[in-house]
Amino acid sequence: MTDGSKHNHSGLTEEEFLAAYDAKEYERPSVTVDMLLFTVMDQLQQNYRKLPEKTLQLLLIQRGEHPYIGQWALPGGFVGIDESLEEAARRELKTETNVDQIYMEQLYTWGDVARDPRMRVISCAYMALVDHDSLEVQAGDDAADAQWFELDYSVAQETRTKQPEGYTWEQDIDITLKHGDIHLSAKVKITEILKGRTIEIKREVLESQGIAFDHAKIIAYGIERLRSKIEYTDIAFHLMPALFTLSELQQVYEIILGKELLAAAFRRKIADLVEETNEYRKAAGHRPSKLYRFKPRSRFM
Repeated sequence: MTDGSKHNHSGLTEEEFLAAYDAKEYERPSVTVDMLLFTVMDQLQQNYRKLPEKTLQLLLIQRGEHPYIGQWALPGGFVGIDESLEEAARRELKTETNVDQIYMEQLYTWGDVARDPRMRVISCAYMALVDHDSLEVQAGDDAADAQWFELDYSVAQETRTKQPEGYTWEQDIDITLKHGDIHLSAKVKITEILKGRTIEIKREVLESQGIAFDHAKIIAYGIERLRSKIEYTDIAFHLMPALFTLSELQQVYEIILGKELLAAAFRRKIADLVEETNEYRKAAGHRPSKLYRFKPRSRFM
């Protein structure tokens, strides 16, 4: 609550100040939202005796208009003057991909001056994890196409240099995205500089083939956040169907973390997050596997 009776240095009350205020005095950047939708899908498996291998997938839309016409981008668009950031994110996601009613969380705000060739644009990125079987993706609005792309993220080169008051740590990240015959790629440099007690992190797109704007940088950051959050939250269960086997759940963790996990240690780690059901999955070439479900934990415990 404001005190409108107080006067500023010009002798104006708040009501008088607002009546005379000219918003055009300052240049105003445009604001957009961009969404990273991750899912996990089974690869085609020729050997029916093996569990299907899973891959991490990211939803991209093909731009149907300049700039970057024909290239692939994260779903998103401009924020309306009368809507919140989250309302804009959900609206753009629905109109561009036909996806709605999903878990989303705010990821990061990107504000490099020249990140959009049209004008000064600040973008707020959101991240969502979904079970793709529950969605029907369909391109709409100004998107020419919308598809799930198999995502691979790897560290191509890493150097750490000592400095008088800290260090400089550089990583070159390779990102590849594949859908059928469409292959996209990018290289992102992440530089972390520690000086005394201050840490500065810079991200730069060094190369980008077929990925619009600076979205390769946003994708790289989304993977970092996803790998971090899966270690201490239940976020991975947004990728799972209602019933699943522990082996399937472990595969999802391994795909996101980019490493194999010991089964015994993994089951101890997630023991409080799952509960057994009386149901089993039967498949050719496999012993019946017990099915589990997610066990929500009360935040008030």
